[in-house]
Amino acid sequence: MNAPAGFADILIEDRGAVRVIRFNRAGKKNAITRAMYSAMAEGLETSETDKAIRVVVLAGTEGVFTAGNDLMDFMEAPPTIGGGDMPPVERFMRALLGASKPVIACVDGLAIGIGVTLLLHCDLAYASDRATFKTPFVDLALVPEFGSSAVLPGIVGRVVASELLLLGETWDANRAEAKNLVNGVFPAADLESQVMKRAEALAAKAPNAVKKSKALMTKGVESVYTLMAEEGAEFAAQLASEEFKEAVTAFLERRAPDFSRFG
Repeated sequence: MNAPAGFADILIEDRGAVRVIRFNRAGKKNAITRAMYSAMAEGLETSETDKAIRVVVLAGTEGVFTAGNDLMDFMEAPPTIGGGDMPPVERFMRALLGASKPVIACVDGLAIGIGVTLLLHCDLAYASDRATFKTPFVDLALVPEFGSSAVLPGIVGRVVASELLLLGETWDANRAEAKNLVNGVFPAADLESQVMKRAEALAAKAPNAVKKSKALMTKGVESVYTLMAEEGAEFAAQLASEEFKEAVTAFLERRAPDFSRFG
């Protein structure tokens, strides 16, 4: 499958029964735009109806998974999760949460913001030994997204989740593996071949048994949709806040934000 016209920043390639959806904007550290979210959503949605596709892999470019949302593109049309017109990011979120077929993340290098939180909704995730993980929501005067405020504490525990979601610390690949954010760590040169080996093994299994097993393990996803809407409301409120304006101004001016007048 080729990416739709205008979506050159996302590459979609079918390798037998495995579909690879790849961030392809390395010059911008694979920062995600609205068009990229639309392309990824389409890649996931069409994999659902294509019987030849049995597994989906999400990958980046060499040394970079994704730096998260493209801030300027994001500010042009801030998403309102759960509103009337579904923004591209919500379409992608729902496609990932609703995927009946296994989704595997292949993380080489930088994974920031949604580059981390999307891992929480994949079935398997593997990282290179140079991968780093960071969720700087609070640093940008924002709140967690994509159900991460509940799903991440459920995986790593609340106090450990606070390292990422409150302190905005950076985890290396070994800490991510130790805290069950990823299944395994490989040398960068071997990562993609190791991920494809596992994807192909999974694709060779009985497809209905795989889908039914995944459905049993992901029961309760409705509560995540509800949480996404609540997070989206808080996110939108913060986007309109003076705190966010200060965070963005500081980012563009390459200085530390001053939040001393807030609270």
